[in-house]
Amino acid sequence: MQLRLYILLFFLAFNISSALGNIAEKSIDLASNTDFTLSARGAIKRLIGNKADNIIIQPTSSDNGNDTYEIESQNGILTIKGSSAVAICYGFHNYLGKACHSMSTWSGAHLNIPDKWPEYKKERVSSPYQYRYYLNVVTFGYTTPYWDWTRWEKELDWMAFHGINMPLTAVANEAIAARVWRKLGLKDKEIANFFTGPAFLPWHRMGNLNGWDGPLHDSWHKSQLILEHKIITRMHELGFEPIAPAFAGFVPEEFKKKHPELQVKKLTWGGFPEKNNAYVLAPDSPFFKIIGKMFIQEWEKEFGKNTYYLSDSFNEMDVPVPKGDIEGKYKLLSDYGESIYKSIIAGNPDAIWVTQGWTFGYQHKFWDKESLQALLKKVPDDKMVIVDLANEFPQYVWNIEQTWKTHRGFYGKKWIYSYVPNFGGKTPYVGDLSLYASGSSEALNSPFRKKLIGFGSAPEGIENNEVVYELLADMGWTNQKIDLRNWVPEYCKARYGAYPAEMAKAWDLLQKSCYSSYSSYPRFTWQTVVPDSRRKNIINTSSDFLHAVESFLACSDQLKGSKLYQIDAIELSALYLSIKADNYYQLALKADSVQEMKKRDDLLTKTISLLESVDRLLQSHSQNKLQVWINQARSYGLGQEEKNYYESDAKRLITTWGGKQDDYAARLWGGLIRDYYIPRIEIYFSSDRQKIRKWEEAWVKKPWINKSQPFSNPVDMAKELIDTSKKQIQ
Repeated sequence: MQLRLYILLFFLAFNISSALGNIAEKSIDLASNTDFTLSARGAIKRLIGNKADNIIIQPTSSDNGNDTYEIESQNGILTIKGSSAVAICYGFHNYLGKACHSMSTWSGAHLNIPDKWPEYKKERVSSPYQYRYYLNVVTFGYTTPYWDWTRWEKELDWMAFHGINMPLTAVANEAIAARVWRKLGLKDKEIANFFTGPAFLPWHRMGNLNGWDGPLHDSWHKSQLILEHKIITRMHELGFEPIAPAFAGFVPEEFKKKHPELQVKKLTWGGFPEKNNAYVLAPDSPFFKIIGKMFIQEWEKEFGKNTYYLSDSFNEMDVPVPKGDIEGKYKLLSDYGESIYKSIIAGNPDAIWVTQGWTFGYQHKFWDKESLQALLKKVPDDKMVIVDLANEFPQYVWNIEQTWKTHRGFYGKKWIYSYVPNFGGKTPYVGDLSLYASGSSEALNSPFRKKLIGFGSAPEGIENNEVVYELLADMGWTNQKIDLRNWVPEYCKARYGAYPAEMAKAWDLLQKSCYSSYSSYPRFTWQTVVPDSRRKNIINTSSDFLHAVESFLACSDQLKGSKLYQIDAIELSALYLSIKADNYYQLALKADSVQEMKKRDDLLTKTISLLESVDRLLQSHSQNKLQVWINQARSYGLGQEEKNYYESDAKRLITTWGGKQDDYAARLWGGLIRDYYIPRIEIYFSSDRQKIRKWEEAWVKKPWINKSQPFSNPVDMAKELIDTSKKQIQ
């Protein structure tokens, strides 16, 4: 009996010991990963200050292998658990909106943080995606080219709070490229002349453009290296999986001259002179692999090992395939796919090639099923990710089936479902909220979901249409459609603090007008001087939109304490008055065409008066003003000459651009309206009409001084201006 007792005690002790050991092992595993909780707390503290110290933040396991968060608040104690820093930050972002009616965005914040955390029933959520993707190659031109670390730090926190964990990173790309070209025998001047100005570097990276608005100063490389180190370090702290740039086959003309035996193809894009066009290596060139390997190695030598690398060889350009030779076409595409892939893994065998799927839809007649399969067939399925960039376009622009459907989930390759909510950084309200709230759920429930690893957005320009990005952030964490009837009231309460009846009416009308449509070119005719026949200006000017603005402003007494309400009231009023101005302007154009000069001049006077008011309204906006853009650019200059150069580069992008891109990035900005758009239309209606191009170039080159003054009370003035405009007969 006693022996049996000893045996029983022995086994009991052994089992307890084993159990404790397992618990201890799991505790050690969790402890080893708790650094991400410190990173998450740091981001939260940067947002709300020391109140972050009163939050219990803990690691938790994932429910499905993807990011998971858990929120609960009881008796004033808020607990947030997450499987990553991003999961914790996104969970807190959700709690802020739902429990505290608070929000932090690009244009400002509406933070209502009580001393005691509001009660919140336990909520546990896992993302259906491994990755939530963000940014577009050209965002680094249309928005971020002159950002400093302070602005980048805010954006990286914004990403974390919006659940993003796979952003593009392209800062300092040219510093790395310059090292490669130098090792390959090019002189510093030849390299500098190869690069574009900073605002145009995205198109240089994609092989669209060389030398435009250059040369690039050496001081630029030094500043960008310092900045990228800070960006990459913070990305790693937050657990991001950054996508870095890789070599796509484009070589400088001077390199071609040094190697006359090279087989290269001259590409064309955007209506630029031949000297600005790119050369692309033939896929069988030994230099393809040599240079590609050097790019990866130089990047990782500077910034550390990376996994995902972006390479796009034919963005919006014709692939140089043999005409009339279908089999030759497929072989060349297959060779290009193999060469790009091998050039990347030559530098890092563990690397994965990422490519934008934009061109497969944009040039869908070329990229038929057989052609895309040819490009992909020599690349292992687990070594490639395709970002299906613009799922709005098939419906609204191309009139075709969505690309992921046409190409059956990209033939076994991993892929990411994405949107392009903005083109060129244009500021008018636009976007199909219904599509954004439902489209990705269709893909998740399709036969092609097995290789669907991510969801995201690839805006050309950001800091606009903030409702779209709040909605897309939430779509990254659900496999179901979002019911906008419930979502919009929650959004408004978080953004403004309340959802009165007039606000409900305003958002109902906004959803029926500007937010149930999509256009790449939401511009006014006065921004393009004359109607653009190639890129048609499309902006929602319906009575529903106008009434939405009026209802929104009717909430001003109740919501005037919300900074974000004031910002949106200014934006909506600026759009309303710009519509009225555009009506007068189009009538002025018509009067001019039939030589009714007095009528034309009267209409032009009314146009300009309204636009001057719009300009003054926007001077009270936190972002939509030229001064912010120019200050960012000039801050990079070491002396007056560099400061002037960077300013002109920044102004060129948002005005004349170059080639066939005139007015592509048209923006409703204070200062820009007063000192660029208004004088330009005045010149057009004068005897100096033929000198308008010369004037534009002079404006780009001359340093700008802001002379516009804001209204003392912009929201009240907006209401007064709109009331006056309603009484005027057009």
